[in-house]
Amino acid sequence: MEKNNPTVTRAWCFYDWANSVYSLVITSTIFPIYYSAVAKNTDGSSIIDFLGFKLESSVLFSYAVSASFLIIAMLSPFLTAIADYSGRKKLFMQLFCYIGSLSCAGLFFFTRDTFTASVILFVLASIGFSGSIVFYNAYLPEIATEDQYDKLSAKGFSMGYIGSVLLLIFNLAMILQPEWFGIAAENTSLPPRIAFLTTGLWWFGFAQYTFYHLPGNVYHRKPKGSWILNGFIELKKVLAQVQRLPMLKRYLLAYFFYNMGVQTVMYVATIFGIEVLNLPSEALIITILIIQLVAIAGAYVFALLSGRFGNIRALIVAVIIWIGICIGAYFIRGETDFYVLAAIVGSVMGGIQSLSRSTYSKLIPATTVDHASYFSFYDVTEKVSIVLGTLAYGAIAQATGSMRNSILALIIFFGLGLIFLLMVKGKKVMEPNMEEKEQVKI
Repeated sequence: MEKNNPTVTRAWCFYDWANSVYSLVITSTIFPIYYSAVAKNTDGSSIIDFLGFKLESSVLFSYAVSASFLIIAMLSPFLTAIADYSGRKKLFMQLFCYIGSLSCAGLFFFTRDTFTASVILFVLASIGFSGSIVFYNAYLPEIATEDQYDKLSAKGFSMGYIGSVLLLIFNLAMILQPEWFGIAAENTSLPPRIAFLTTGLWWFGFAQYTFYHLPGNVYHRKPKGSWILNGFIELKKVLAQVQRLPMLKRYLLAYFFYNMGVQTVMYVATIFGIEVLNLPSEALIITILIIQLVAIAGAYVFALLSGRFGNIRALIVAVIIWIGICIGAYFIRGETDFYVLAAIVGSVMGGIQSLSRSTYSKLIPATTVDHASYFSFYDVTEKVSIVLGTLAYGAIAQATGSMRNSILALIIFFGLGLIFLLMVKGKKVMEPNMEEKEQVKI
């Protein structure tokens, strides 16, 4: 297949447009706020009985995120190996997309009476989102040449931020002005539940453009025998190859630690604002919008930095900024501080995510055709880091009684990530890309 085909690369980026509404509406804004409201007891406490366990609602939220990523981390290596062997990468991507989007739509029925079932749907939505991403990421080295990785990765994340902001604004209008949509003002639970439904429909619907144009079997593989058995053989082969790539292993270690901090901040920021700073919902929504809008430019700025100074140096800058963010989060006390910190988070959030993906793509051997299997190691690293990060965050908060201590502890993760980044060498990720310098535009 010809690489850098505009129709194919545009369709690939469009999946970020489709699925990023999950990250914004479900992970970061409306769902956590609605979840916290539903989880409140009549006496004002937030202790929840979930499957026989009594937990603080914020801790249960953190553990639900951890559980979903633990499940996908265990499944991902085997499913990607099967996908590589069978040439069915797009089929697996579609499967997880539909699990996630339909689970989001099912959250329309989230009430106090359906609390347990709704938390399970939230976990399934998270599994669908993270499961589809590993196959989506694996397409990058198959549809583009190496000099386009940073630019294309940044474009995908930026499209995701734009699309998710558009849907969020629509949903916010419905929540803040329900009468515009024929909804009685006293029916406060209906607008956010409709937001969950529209998120699922947006994700499902716009993904069809991606699935229509993405190639189904790039290398025209014709599987013989058992897919499962040969999938295990494929995974064993790729694992042996990874063992002989020291820079790839060092980068995965670096990514494991700094991503532990990045993703934990992203998943618990709204809960932190609600429980620690007692911020009103409007302030939290404004904060998330600030992050998303600044992140659009941030993704391109860091793509430009990587073109001038190399991927690793640009990532080092981003991690140092994240350490500063954690220190700032520990000391913030009010709404204005939260806005300022949000702007700083936005400036590095898109950059570190898009650069992490493109840097890994550059470290994969150019001769391989097992991209999904290679990206499963990236995905497992990401998911395990999220599991441990959110578990550590929840455990520290539960043990000390303060989420501020949990935020401060994240500095350790970023510090370890920085150390391992300094150990990653190699022409592809250290030296500026002259061609990329000319092509990346802000």
